[in-house]
Amino acid sequence: MTDELKNPGAMLKPTDVQGMFDRITPRYDLMNRLMTGGRDVAWRQEAARIAIGSGAERALDVATGTGDLALELRRQGVPDVTGLDFSGEMIASANAKRQTRGVSGVTFLQGDAMNMPFPDGSFDALTIAWGLRNLPDYQAGIREMSRVLRPEGRLVILEMTPLQNKTLRNAFNLYFHNVVPMLGGLVSGDREAYRYLPDSVGAFPPADELAGMMRATNLRNVRYKLIGGGTVALHIGIRD
Repeated sequence: MTDELKNPGAMLKPTDVQGMFDRITPRYDLMNRLMTGGRDVAWRQEAARIAIGSGAERALDVATGTGDLALELRRQGVPDVTGLDFSGEMIASANAKRQTRGVSGVTFLQGDAMNMPFPDGSFDALTIAWGLRNLPDYQAGIREMSRVLRPEGRLVILEMTPLQNKTLRNAFNLYFHNVVPMLGGLVSGDREAYRYLPDSVGAFPPADELAGMMRATNLRNVRYKLIGGGTVALHIGIRD
């Protein structure tokens, strides 16, 4: 690994992450369903519900991918939703999905989560699902997300998390490091992208450590719960 890649974030350079997601866009949704047994849909629904709380007028979904969580925020009643992603192909797919479904009130933009094109305090709620792991600096990414939240706004992070139970971890790793890359190769034609996935999860901070990062970044009442048999963590924090 070069010095350029030694940072407190993703294992790949931003341009490599961008290119990888551009490549896997056509089968991205299908792979999400296959890898999670379809549970990713319910997890997004819960993330949206928690982020909205008692109500939100403006919401931002960072690393929106093909737009599922942004569209879910709109479905649950947020009148003005923005989805932001680094990958142009993902944004094109999200826009196509929005148009096909005839959804209004959702805007998809290509942009950098580390330097977002929004003024301070622009949003009542902010979500990021399976995207924080791909940022070049986790702490700086959380800080930037906190910046665009208004005071009392909610940040919700839905992300894979390293399993703490050794027995379960060993069993899960057999699936994650063997079946997922093989399945990814067959479905998406990009085995390497789905090798990166388990490797990046293994290098990601445990849920407690991620909660600590959030507390260090103008967020209070930080809490989380483990779902998906302990393979996924759902974090929430309130902007000071």
